[in-house]
Amino acid sequence: MRVYLPSTLPRLARALAAGEIGPAPLSGYAVTPELREWYAEGDTEELEYAAMTAAARASLRLLAADRAEDADVPPRRVVLAVEVPERAVQRDASAGERALVQVNAPVLVRDVAAGHVDDEKAAEDVLAAVEALPAADAGDEDARFVVDGAEGHELLWYATQELADL
Repeated sequence: MRVYLPSTLPRLARALAAGEIGPAPLSGYAVTPELREWYAEGDTEELEYAAMTAAARASLRLLAADRAEDADVPPRRVVLAVEVPERAVQRDASAGERALVQVNAPVLVRDVAAGHVDDEKAAEDVLAAVEALPAADAGDEDARFVVDGAEGHELLWYATQELADL
């Protein structure tokens, strides 16, 4: 089953060094029945894109946490597309997100099918989105607009052998 795991560049580097993303359980995003129902007109590719977009938004939260520890962390969203056994994935309805799942097994780096990462040109908008997250969470519509602005940047696709170069 294809699952999209949110990450950051430092977390990606640690995963590559360890050979494993984790530890489990991991929050990820996938094409769930709820996502299919919500996006009834979407084909498989559109549903996968919706799940990846949800993971990219979750990456903003990880980026905020990483930048709280080290302000020099590059402001780039990272999403790892991984293949995991369906039996290791369960729906996580606790947060009310249609595509949210929990991966309950270790995810090895060899399970990564591809990486999706912001271009460096997106850094200013991604940083603004990270900084606007608290106000957006509190209901500030202007801050939500800023957070949504990061989604205006398409994530670039990277083959697995290119991930170490990031």
